[in-house]
Amino acid sequence: MHVHFLDPYRPGSSPIHQLDARVKLILTLAYILTAALTPIGAWPVYILLLAWAVTIEILSELGVGFVLRRAALALPFVLAALPVIFTAPGAALIHLPIGPWMLTITLPGVERFISIALKSWISVQMAIVLAATTSFPDLLTAMRAIKVPRLLVAIFGLMWRYLFVLVDEALRLMRARLSRSGESDRPDLKAGGALIWRAKVAGGMAGSLFLRAIERSDRIYMAMVARGYDGEVRAAPLPRLSRRDWLTLWLCLGLLLALLTSAALF
Repeated sequence: MHVHFLDPYRPGSSPIHQLDARVKLILTLAYILTAALTPIGAWPVYILLLAWAVTIEILSELGVGFVLRRAALALPFVLAALPVIFTAPGAALIHLPIGPWMLTITLPGVERFISIALKSWISVQMAIVLAATTSFPDLLTAMRAIKVPRLLVAIFGLMWRYLFVLVDEALRLMRARLSRSGESDRPDLKAGGALIWRAKVAGGMAGSLFLRAIERSDRIYMAMVARGYDGEVRAAPLPRLSRRDWLTLWLCLGLLLALLTSAALF
C-alpha cells in the first residue's frame, strides 16, 4: 500500500529517538498538562515552555521547520476560542460596530485568547515530536506499560491500522474513476464531465467506500479472531529503564514542576 505518507514516524539516531518510549510518553503528557495548567498571562513561563519545545526539536534532529509546519495545521482550531475576546469581562480595547450590534474587544479577552493559542501551539509541537520519534507499536506498548486501559489501547491500535486499509480502498476507487474519465482536446470540456456529474460520482464513491470498509473490517476482524486475538496487544517483555532514562525522566519532571510552581507567582 502506497500510504506511507500517513505515518508520522521518522527513523533516526538522535538522543530523542534513543530515549525509551515510556519516558517520552510520560514526559509529553506531563509537558502538555503543565502547559494546560499554566495560568493565563504567565508570559515568562510560556517563553520557557516554547524554548523547551524548540530545544527538543533540535535534539531530535527533525528540524524546527519540520515541526512548525505540521504544528501550523492545528492553528485553525484555535479559532474556536476567538469569541473569548468579546465575552471576557474587563477594560474595553476596541469597539466594533457590526450593523445593529456593538462588539467590544476587551484586554483580558485578548490576553486569554493569546494564552490559549500559545498553549495549544506548543502542546501540538511536543505531540508531533513524540509521534515523529516513536513508532506506533512502541507507543501502544508504552501506553500499556503506564496502565492505560486495555480496551482504549486496542481501540487506538485498530483505528491506526485500519486507517491504512481505508485509505487503500479510497485510492483504489480514485484509480478506477480516473481510468474511466476520458479527456478531450476541447478546452471547454473538463475531464470527468460536468461539476454536477462529478459530485454525483463522488457521492457514489463515498457510499461505496463505506460499504467496502464495513465488509473488509468484518473480514479482518474474523481473521484476527481466528488467529487468537482477544483484545490484548501482545509484545515482548519490556526491558528495564536504564539509568539515563530514569535520570532524564525525573530531571524533566522536576523542571516541569518548577515551571508550574513559578507560574503560580504571576
